[in-house]
Amino acid sequence: MTERVKGFPAFGKGVRHARSWWGRAWLQAVEDTSLDQAPLRQGRKYAHAGLVGTITVSPGLLSAAVHDTDDIHRTTVRLTPFTDAEWRRLLDQVAAKTGHLAALFDGEVPRELAEAADDAGVRLLPGIGDLDPDCTCPGWELPCRHAAALCHQASWLLDADPWVLLLLRGRAQAEVVAGARPRTGVLAADAHARPPVELPEDPPPAEPGPPPEFDPAPGLDVAVLALLVADAADKARELLRTGELPALDERADRVRLAAAHPALADRLGAGDHEIAAWRQGGPAGLAVLDDAWTPAGADAARARAAWAGGELPAAKVWRNRWTVRDRQLRYGRDGRWYPYRYRAGRWRPAGTADRDPAAAFAELA
Repeated sequence: MTERVKGFPAFGKGVRHARSWWGRAWLQAVEDTSLDQAPLRQGRKYAHAGLVGTITVSPGLLSAAVHDTDDIHRTTVRLTPFTDAEWRRLLDQVAAKTGHLAALFDGEVPRELAEAADDAGVRLLPGIGDLDPDCTCPGWELPCRHAAALCHQASWLLDADPWVLLLLRGRAQAEVVAGARPRTGVLAADAHARPPVELPEDPPPAEPGPPPEFDPAPGLDVAVLALLVADAADKARELLRTGELPALDERADRVRLAAAHPALADRLGAGDHEIAAWRQGGPAGLAVLDDAWTPAGADAARARAAWAGGELPAAKVWRNRWTVRDRQLRYGRDGRWYPYRYRAGRWRPAGTADRDPAAAFAELA
């Protein structure tokens, strides 16, 4: 009989962080859905304090009792299970490579599987608004601190057992294994049970050679040319290793090079403020330097709630820029807050970007 409801004992006290990419993606969905950062911080503290009881997982539902100073609250988080048609599409992707099922047995969720499922119209990991929290406490926040604590513990649970995610989506491990047939017609369970085949050793990674040297030539900056050739070689190695490269326009690429090689910044035409913005947040940091945009709808509500929840001083708000005298936070399209200071007649990046405006503002102290 397939086990459709599973109980997991409570975690003890201790500071933990989601280690896996899918555990972090789960928390990202919680953060992106929340309009107030304060309950998230409180929930993280509750989780670290061991206040979440036994977690029960069933299709579409997480539940646990969460202890508080005044009471014990029954807390749930819902995630919509897949339909039969969605499961067929997902199982097709699981069966496409026997390595996918093997990775799940080894406690891993392959990124390639999640991406292939997305392409097939089945989003395995939750996104904005997919997690629906509920609690017996009187709090109005979504999620409240108790639901946030449950979500944090769920991320640790997902780290250890990715089958929990599939059970939340509607099917237990045995059902997934039975439903996944590789294209050879062999049952996935039988394929996984076979002894492993000896694989050839990976080729050694390509080692960078010495930097190229060029003879001086009229109108040619040989130092920049040597840098560009070496950088192209680095990109080629990265492309061979990962199969992808970030897409950057010509200006962003110059700033990236200048940030890595400050001595050539003038010849690359990159200003100090651009380099500082790149170091603050890469392409997103450079976009915040240039782009004054007006958050709308949920973005604007989330920004206002986060500012109020951080108990920050009253600010003058213009579009995505929140100014307190000579200090300013800029709300990026990536949901992070970028700290700036007014110096020598202009606003300049200062400190590290953070999703919590209080943490970003503290960089300007």
